[in-house]
Amino acid sequence: MKDTLEEFAAWMEDLMRSRGYDIDHPRGGGRSKVADDAGVHRAAVTRLLQRQSMPDLTTMRGLARALDVPVRDVLIRSGKLTEDDLPLPVAASSRHSTADGRRVTLEEAAKLLGIPDERRALFLQVTAPFLPSEEGTATETATAQRRQTAGAD
Repeated sequence: MKDTLEEFAAWMEDLMRSRGYDIDHPRGGGRSKVADDAGVHRAAVTRLLQRQSMPDLTTMRGLARALDVPVRDVLIRSGKLTEDDLPLPVAASSRHSTADGRRVTLEEAAKLLGIPDERRALFLQVTAPFLPSEEGTATETATAQRRQTAGAD
């Protein structure tokens, strides 16, 4: 625990200094300013910087907010939780992929979303321009236009 407290306190000190808090001089006001910005007692900040005790959850949340770091990082660095306890959310790109890693087509997305067949061409036409790939957009747009034309006949 002592090593964890030492490492965590050193990390927090570096963050405080990099954010412009003067924590090294007794009359610099940095410790009080950090405490005020975090909404915690100055004593909690002092105990952390003097390696006397690990902050509680409320203090950690306040420090994370004041130092502009994710609470997840603070909790993991403190040793309170592990990366396995707080997994990162699935990346946006993998949410739009199939199990084999292939990107979901607009046609597949329409089916997954339950877009009725009679409205599918309109869905494809409206959404295709928002795709990041110009090649995919052109293909999807052409498909949508063909379907719309076929449906109009």
